[in-house]
Amino acid sequence: MFTNIMLHPVFVSLIVISIAFGLKALVDKLASDRSIKKAKDVRNTSHNIKHFINFIMMFLLLFTWAAEIQNFALSIAAFAVAIVIATREFIQCVIGFFYLVTTRPFKIGDWIQVGEYFGEVAETDWIKTTIHEIDIHTYQFSRKTVYIPNNKLITSPIKNLNFSKRYVTHHFLIVRKESLNPYSIYETLTNKAKHYCEGFSEIAGRYNSIIERKLDAQVSGPEPEIHFGTTELGEFKASFTLFCPIEKALEIEHKLTKDFMTLWYKELNKQGAKA
Repeated sequence: MFTNIMLHPVFVSLIVISIAFGLKALVDKLASDRSIKKAKDVRNTSHNIKHFINFIMMFLLLFTWAAEIQNFALSIAAFAVAIVIATREFIQCVIGFFYLVTTRPFKIGDWIQVGEYFGEVAETDWIKTTIHEIDIHTYQFSRKTVYIPNNKLITSPIKNLNFSKRYVTHHFLIVRKESLNPYSIYETLTNKAKHYCEGFSEIAGRYNSIIERKLDAQVSGPEPEIHFGTTELGEFKASFTLFCPIEKALEIEHKLTKDFMTLWYKELNKQGAKA
């Protein structure tokens, strides 16, 4: 038991500290006596000796407490790892917020698409980005609010669709099973598409030019485009592309669908009568 007490770090530390302070007191006494006898300033030497004693003392104390310090460090490390694991998602969200602040891929009011979510940005904070969901096919608000964790904005592509808030490149398809030469109705259908877009063609042209300058790329529009083709199953497919105000997209789609069906069945009956 006496041996355990003598080897205890606290007791050893007290002995080391006592010896160190005793040596420093002795150095001060010797330096003072030498200074008096030889009238020489030896304070610099005494300070260097005391610094060396302090160094040896700290080294011995660290050696004495090495095992305890190691265990404490391991405990701190384990605790830190546990904290990081427990708050990993939260930390990633905070990092995502700094990513948004520094890169600014969008701002409040922009239309964005993140993964499968499409909507208008309503708010951003340290943890999440709030968007009002929009149906990408009808361009109408779905009356749903989506909260996207900021860490998802780092790992998922962000599509800024702000240019689609006023004018949109609207695509839609019409597929038919009947066999028919469709090019007899192509010119009429194209003229009707141009007629429906005539009221805003000038503004659409200017807006399209602005988008091309900002994107530094050629985009479709403002003239409507109609392409005929076939599906993988060999059925007829009519592909329409319109550059139009977002509030008129579905209206024009319905009109062109009605015109297409009228012309299609009219031509089908005509070709069937000839046969």
